[in-house]
Amino acid sequence: MHKRSALAVSAVAALVAAAVVYFRTDRTPLHYTGFVEGEERVIRSEVTGRVLEVRYAEGAAVPPNSVIAVFDDREIQSRIKSKQEELALVDAELQTQEERIRLVESTWKRDVAASAAAVEEAQAAARLAEQTLQREEELVKRGASTPQLLDDRRAARDQTRGGLGRAREMLARAEAEERTILVSQRELVTLRAKRELTQAQLEELRVTQSKFAVRSPDVPTVVQTQFIWPGELAQLGSAILSVLDPMDKYVQIYVPVADVGRLRLGQRVEIELDSRPAERLPGEISFIADTANFTPEKIETRSDRMGQVYRAKVRILEGVERFQPGTEGNVYLAEQGTE
Repeated sequence: MHKRSALAVSAVAALVAAAVVYFRTDRTPLHYTGFVEGEERVIRSEVTGRVLEVRYAEGAAVPPNSVIAVFDDREIQSRIKSKQEELALVDAELQTQEERIRLVESTWKRDVAASAAAVEEAQAAARLAEQTLQREEELVKRGASTPQLLDDRRAARDQTRGGLGRAREMLARAEAEERTILVSQRELVTLRAKRELTQAQLEELRVTQSKFAVRSPDVPTVVQTQFIWPGELAQLGSAILSVLDPMDKYVQIYVPVADVGRLRLGQRVEIELDSRPAERLPGEISFIADTANFTPEKIETRSDRMGQVYRAKVRILEGVERFQPGTEGNVYLAEQGTE
């Protein structure tokens, strides 16, 4: 009798203990709490200049590729004007040099041809004079001619030799003009290289000038913070505005070390905002930190070390416009075997 009573009491105690464990156990799906954040983009100056205008204040919607700030570009405009004048001078020198080369080449070819013909004519005259002199010498030896005629033939021969020498000198001068043309062509190459360099410098200045009008990203954004105001001097790299893409938001969560193995990149999850309970929207894990962070400042015991967490980002895939930065919510992992 006593044994049956003891067994009954033990059974009741076991049932009570099981009920306590059951009701104390959190049976909700595995989830992590986080806050909605946006990918902030800080727009910085790419030049140094005085700020003339900032066109969008904090909270303003900014259209894609819009001018958000304007710097004073008078100095760069002056440099561009000076470089344009330099380019115009180089172009004028190029045109003059090209015309000079064309003129010299056309006259040079005619001069060389004429001088070569004159040399041939002088050579023929010199050969004839030499032959005539030789015949006259034979006639004088036979007494069929006079010394006076021989002297005349010798003078004529010498005259044709002089003419041949002058013709050859003129041909040499004409041919020497080719070297002048080559020098002029080398100068032309140098001028063209100078023009290319000047043109490149001008284009570089124009690119720099375009940076005096600071533009927003190629997607619609909203201004979060204004860092600089008109009248201030912006240095290279100075922050102008920070903007958020309203369609690019995520929930940042911190996952305990023991649970990090449940997460993987690209894994689909569900997001529920505290402001919209019972309404879950799809998300995707887009980032998991490589190293863990310690929650407490000092890590001395094993229980403290178990406080390590991994930072992760959950990209919001639908209904992005419903999520306001700073809103708290839960990220639910899919049940095992249901993905």
